[in-house]
Amino acid sequence: MTGRGRRPAAGGIALLIVLAATATTLAAGALVKAPCATGNWADGRQYRRLCYSDIVPLYGTEHLQGGRLPYLNPCPTATGGRCDEYPVLTMYLMRLAAWIGHGYGGFFWANAFLLSLLGLATAWMLFQTAGERALYFAIAPTLLVYGFVNWDLLAVALATAGTLFYFRDRDELSGALLGLGAAAKLYPALLLIPFLLGRVRQRRTAGAVSLVVWSAIAYAVVNAPFVLAARPEWLTFFRYNTQRAADFDSIWYLSCNRLHLGCSLSPRVIDALSILILAAVSAALWWARRVRQPDFPRWTFGFPLLVTFLLVNKVYSPQYGLWLLPWFVLAFANLPLFVAFEAADLAVFVTRFSWFGRLSGLGGATLGAFQIALAIRGVLLVACLMVWVLHDQEEVVIADRGPAPAPAVLGPDAA
Repeated sequence: MTGRGRRPAAGGIALLIVLAATATTLAAGALVKAPCATGNWADGRQYRRLCYSDIVPLYGTEHLQGGRLPYLNPCPTATGGRCDEYPVLTMYLMRLAAWIGHGYGGFFWANAFLLSLLGLATAWMLFQTAGERALYFAIAPTLLVYGFVNWDLLAVALATAGTLFYFRDRDELSGALLGLGAAAKLYPALLLIPFLLGRVRQRRTAGAVSLVVWSAIAYAVVNAPFVLAARPEWLTFFRYNTQRAADFDSIWYLSCNRLHLGCSLSPRVIDALSILILAAVSAALWWARRVRQPDFPRWTFGFPLLVTFLLVNKVYSPQYGLWLLPWFVLAFANLPLFVAFEAADLAVFVTRFSWFGRLSGLGGATLGAFQIALAIRGVLLVACLMVWVLHDQEEVVIADRGPAPAPAVLGPDAA
């Protein structure tokens, strides 16, 4: 798919279709969540009607009803004194939404509006790089059911922007956007690895240095004021995730529950093992692809790196599937596997929250059904890794919109 030779009118119509599809998907997602927006969950509707969203209860548990500033103002001791469990940019997006919309319902709809803008911006950026293939993102069931579960679309938009400017040879801006993404959700920092490898492959040391330096500067500019003014509160996010046990959606929990393996491991040990496994598997995938295709575009390594992280991490929160959507557009345009992954991700959503309903005495799916859906999704992600290694994908062709990208991105020797 290429933008070369395309008439501007045709390109404009295609962009409108992508944006309209994205808006429709997001609107449908908001309607799915609407029954839960007011926070009146006494009847168990969050599980019966599958409208659960973290956004609603966190309005209360993050103490955003008044004018409290995250990190800078203490959490009320009367309610346990624990809050501010998200990175800085995410916490202040929440704070902004609470200023816009008051009450549980107003807070949800303010967040839905802001996250929709981020979703539309992501679709626009994907269209700038991959043209109509941005529809993979626009109509994905993952976007519909998880777009308003949490605030991950903020990090997804920043990571996509960093990727777009990487393609356009704006390494300073790319690095800064990835640093901002890491200040919203840590995963965009992983993308520095394939982008650095790409610049090294191109023998562009200055570009590689710019990526690292500007990502560090952007991350520091956002975080340093809170580190200096409220370091213990700022560290809450890191302490919470270090101490967090393996989540229901993780392979760690599945292996313990079904195979009785790893049940005695502490969260810190699981963290250490996850990092080691991530490094080992990622290196093996890199080596295998490089042996088969020495000149493969290094930036595409971002896809298997994120997939491997999701598979081996102790937490695979439901909305993390959003992280992969831009990469299915850009680096892994395998339609059968994309459709299969989307079906499995939707099955995980339905069985997960239905099982929670069963635990609450409302009836619903069994733990076994939920774990079968998890296993199928895991197998499909492993299949994606194998296909990435063994078969050349139709990687992104930069469309002729906006500033011209680097010629190296367009050829087989990119990165």
